[in-house]
Amino acid sequence: MKHFFLMLIIVSSTILSAQPNSNSDIIDGSISGRVLDAQLNQPLPYVNVIVKDASSKIITGSITDDGGNFEIKKIPEGTVIVEISFIGYKTITKNVNIGKNSYKIDVGDILLEEDVASLDEVVVVAETTTIQQKVDRKVINIGKDLTTAGATASDIMNNLPSVNVDQQTGNISLRGNENVRVMVDGKLSNVPIAQLLRQIPSTSIKQIELITNPSAKYNPEGMSGIINIILHKNTTIGFNGNINLGLTKEIFAKFNSSIDMNYRNGKFNFYGNYGNNVGKYANYGTIERLDDNSQQLFDFGNNNKSHLYKVGVDFYMNDNNTISFFTNQNLFNGTGDGSTGIQYVNEPLQLQTFNNDTENKVSQYNGAYKHEFKKEGEKLDLEVDYSTFSQDEIANFSFINIAFPPNYRDFVDTDRDQTVVNLDYVNPLSEKAKLEVGAEARIFETNIDYNSTGLSVNENQDNVPNNGDEFIPTPSTDFTYKRDIYSLYATFGKTFEKWSYQVGARAESVKEEAKAIRQLENSSETSPFENDYFQIYPSAFFTYNPSDKNTYQMSFSRRVDRPGLQQVNPIREWSTPLVSSFGNTELEPQFTNSVEVNYTRKLEKGTITAGVFYRLVEDEINRAVFVDRLDLNKNILTYDNFENTTAYGIELSSNYRPTKWWSLNGSFDLFARQQKGIAETLTASPEVATVDDIVRSTVKVDNIVYNIRLFNNFKVTEKLSLSLFSMYRGEEKGLQFTRKPMIMVNTGLRYSFMEDRRATFSFNYSDIFNTMKFEFEGDRPYPQVGEFNWESNTWNVALAYRFGGGKYQALRRKQRDSREKSGSGGFL
Repeated sequence: MKHFFLMLIIVSSTILSAQPNSNSDIIDGSISGRVLDAQLNQPLPYVNVIVKDASSKIITGSITDDGGNFEIKKIPEGTVIVEISFIGYKTITKNVNIGKNSYKIDVGDILLEEDVASLDEVVVVAETTTIQQKVDRKVINIGKDLTTAGATASDIMNNLPSVNVDQQTGNISLRGNENVRVMVDGKLSNVPIAQLLRQIPSTSIKQIELITNPSAKYNPEGMSGIINIILHKNTTIGFNGNINLGLTKEIFAKFNSSIDMNYRNGKFNFYGNYGNNVGKYANYGTIERLDDNSQQLFDFGNNNKSHLYKVGVDFYMNDNNTISFFTNQNLFNGTGDGSTGIQYVNEPLQLQTFNNDTENKVSQYNGAYKHEFKKEGEKLDLEVDYSTFSQDEIANFSFINIAFPPNYRDFVDTDRDQTVVNLDYVNPLSEKAKLEVGAEARIFETNIDYNSTGLSVNENQDNVPNNGDEFIPTPSTDFTYKRDIYSLYATFGKTFEKWSYQVGARAESVKEEAKAIRQLENSSETSPFENDYFQIYPSAFFTYNPSDKNTYQMSFSRRVDRPGLQQVNPIREWSTPLVSSFGNTELEPQFTNSVEVNYTRKLEKGTITAGVFYRLVEDEINRAVFVDRLDLNKNILTYDNFENTTAYGIELSSNYRPTKWWSLNGSFDLFARQQKGIAETLTASPEVATVDDIVRSTVKVDNIVYNIRLFNNFKVTEKLSLSLFSMYRGEEKGLQFTRKPMIMVNTGLRYSFMEDRRATFSFNYSDIFNTMKFEFEGDRPYPQVGEFNWESNTWNVALAYRFGGGKYQALRRKQRDSREKSGSGGFL
């Protein structure tokens, strides 16, 4: 921690030295008044009051109190413009002269009239999804057309440019790479990503940011970048809320629901949320091994129940200070069962069956303090976030017509906690220059306790005789992994007439410790690992706007992908009769240097964005396939570091409205990359082979992949709209196999009803031609072809209802920056 305290001292010194000097020439003039609703003649709190000079340059400002009153002091002599603005109301401006005998001006009561068009935009979700290209990210504003595409965040992710979700595992990838960090409202979660995406209702999502080249302000983790899900936040005066209900079905029914509630009165904003997902899932597939004419048959099922709770409060102490606190509690229970069969010609079916029960709980506690200085835009944020994750899993494995291993049971207990402390300071040095500095500490620790025992006949749920009750398939293992990261960053940005730039750097000190203790028959074996390194991650962004319709951008960043927990965990992750997967404790991090160039063109009826990127990856982490020394017919799947590799690609996206009733979003992306891995093969048949017949080689795969997406929305009436989505994922080569192309077509409708369109009914039919399947062929570790299927041909019905009578829109709490959550409402 001493490194972090040193960083805090440096940041504090920077903040103090950046404070503006007081101007003794400012005359103590003041303007006061009261703001009222023109129709109800009631005071409006938290209205924005800004004072500008004759050239419209902002001098100072404030907000009204609970009684609608305001008083702004230290205004220089002369004629100034007072601007009163409030979300949902028409803006009013007044010219005020401060001079001799009139240094204290009372403008009296100011009546604001409601702006119906503006109010609708705030309360009602946008009709059409739009895509914006910003300096360091692509922002997808989620409209009602896209929320019809599915019930959860996982369902709509596949509609986004360059994003793919594996519907079997829930793994998410960006530009074809799964080394991506997923955040919700600017925060990483302890909830497993696949589980998290299926728990967030699509109707709760406001924006999704694809940050492919993050600035130095962000944690440099994630080779492909960051996906930030921004949720709707409600700070409306009074009591307000939303209810969402959904049902999805193909083979099994799946239910999801959520309720968001918010109460804002005076200086306090209270909010609470609840969401759940309950349902069964089916996956099945086959793998045909061509060298021995055998076939593997897979049949898996899951029955999952998840519940998310969130409560929080914002306390607006005064115009300059805000304190917020919230807690998330996530409960998950899942049961699974399945079988893996091996069928050889003229032999009985060899079968491995399993059933497991998993329970986990995630608790998050977050506190934040925000201070806004008198200088417009200058602010200080301190945030502390603590989260815990605990999981218990029991799995039973049984075997039919397989002599080894005997039936057994696995016990896995996992506990981990994470503490993150952020300090950020922003200072607009002038109208065209801004300095940002900050420090962060991230403390992470996980402990995994693994035990395995043989099953007796009575314990074996399939009642299969056990030929080795005392057999322990894998030694009991205690695995501990710690990672402490202390970082300091600074960025500086400046804007010229047509040019702007932002440069920065982040310095990080990282210490990792891992230890695995295996309990052998008469002794124990300890495998320690330590890694201590210091890195600087620079970033630079340049923007050129030759006109209002054209924007050019170029960016550079250096990033790191630290091995994930499963990649370093030496305990068996999963096992079939022929393959077992383990992590590698000694994995080193991989580093990525990335360059991007983007061009955005504003059209009369939309926008189009084109971009190219190039990445150099150092010490790439990838899969390695080894022959199991205990059984040469089996393989071990693990990870290792390899030499430097490169990747490059192009992206093209557009949102366009050909007519008033038809809008579309389309995207095309193509990327090329080289993958490296280690593979072992046998030069003789497994029946007669020995360890000497194992040959190890480094495998290289050159790959070019392209994807196409097109989303259409048709507005039939003011209340009824239809949607049609199509996606094509091109063939992709991997180290083990080549995935065949995938295609999907979805359709849906949405109907709004009741007063003010408070209620919405939607229907979605996914994969209407039932073409979405995972087909592959490969040569490693042996010649094979296969196919996996899941419940993709589903229909979904959903009902959403917005309630509450709050009329006044409160000033939204400013975010720590455009990428961080404000702590008011929403999930996680």
